[in-house]
Amino acid sequence: MALSIPRHVLKIIDLLQENGATDVLIVGGFVRDYLLGIPSKDFDIEAYGLSYAQIRDILSGSFRVDIVGQAFGVLKVGRDVDVALPRRESKNGLGHKGFNVEWSSNISPREAFARRDFTVNAIGMRRDGSFCDPFNGIDDLKHKRLRATSDAFKDDPLRVLRGMQFAARFGFTTEPKTLQYCREVLPEFNTLSQERVYEEWKKWALKGQYPDSGLTFLRDSGWTQAFPELHALTNGNENAWRQTLHSCQEMANLVQERRSELSDDERIYLMFSALTYAFDAPTPSDAEKIAKRRLRRNAKNDSAARLFFEKMKAPTRVLGVVGKLAEEETPLFSPPKESSIRRLAHRLQPGNIKLWALLHAALEYANCERDENGDQTAKISRPQIRKQMEIWIDEAASRGLLESGPEPLVKGRDIVSMGISPGPQMGNILTRAFEAQLDGLFSTTKDGVSFIKEMGWIKE
Repeated sequence: MALSIPRHVLKIIDLLQENGATDVLIVGGFVRDYLLGIPSKDFDIEAYGLSYAQIRDILSGSFRVDIVGQAFGVLKVGRDVDVALPRRESKNGLGHKGFNVEWSSNISPREAFARRDFTVNAIGMRRDGSFCDPFNGIDDLKHKRLRATSDAFKDDPLRVLRGMQFAARFGFTTEPKTLQYCREVLPEFNTLSQERVYEEWKKWALKGQYPDSGLTFLRDSGWTQAFPELHALTNGNENAWRQTLHSCQEMANLVQERRSELSDDERIYLMFSALTYAFDAPTPSDAEKIAKRRLRRNAKNDSAARLFFEKMKAPTRVLGVVGKLAEEETPLFSPPKESSIRRLAHRLQPGNIKLWALLHAALEYANCERDENGDQTAKISRPQIRKQMEIWIDEAASRGLLESGPEPLVKGRDIVSMGISPGPQMGNILTRAFEAQLDGLFSTTKDGVSFIKEMGWIKE
């Protein structure tokens, strides 16, 4: 395998080796991704046999060197390279930050790598292309297997959520002992910052090509219990759980297919919508819940999806867009009439018809082509679903309503001249006018003002 390390990274390695380093290793995500054939832009280097001051002095003559983590023996070199001394860690408290850290030029690669979470992240690569692999991470990569380097994995509960997003990104399965470690640290979930929890879920949404593998990891590790709304799907509602796995995977496939058309935010909205869509789904035996499903979805403050996101402090806009997509019950196979498009675009804000169409196509792929055992059926074909999705997208785009809702044509300034001052009466007139606009009763501001006069809402 030919190395593809940038020239400036090679120069950093050469300078360190020429000035006394006993070993210099590229470590972490770059090596893992390199072995998987995935491009990576950030580089972490561990230098052995040199002190922090020596590394700083050696590199500062050729590069800009910033001290960003002296407590952890880390230097930022240029824009994209971190150079660090090897370090060991010991647990001194609960949670993600409860560690004593010791960095030293005399620590061996094996001891330094033992602090890493998974064996696939505990591989070092030298300039000559050879590898330092004390925990057989290369073999685990070949077999798509997540395995903790040691029981020190339990020192940091955030590693469980990292395992979830790694499983989602690479389709990894997890060996039993590592799953047991995850179960043992579940009581420490509440010590994690909500923001860090959201960041791992965000990586699941943005980077996960196999989101169902990530969710399966959470179930098998027992960590769905940390997310009651998700755990409910695994606890007596197997159909909803299976449907969620299929929906998330179909959504990931659609997102990948249309990657160039979607922003990062849009990909997050879509994946989280597929994840949470079944949160309020009734169990098959509960007919009363089926009748009340729509009421529950419209009760925003009692929405399971809202509770899920609020507990991890997800951005407000995520709650808003995902909530609107979840509430909307217009079926994909309804006809996209002009008035229907206008009203749907209005109801979905701050979401939009593009997101709605992609979400419901994924739900249709997952639901209409699978029986209760998860097997493919012939109820409806994928080409039919795709065609209907494209019809909605094309019709909405032709009316300028694909990514935004309609703006009111008649505004307060347009009726002030008729003797109506700002207040409840003006608000009532503008609301009624906008409803008429949505129904297609006028299409310009001038016609809207005339419509208001014709309806007798304002007496001249």
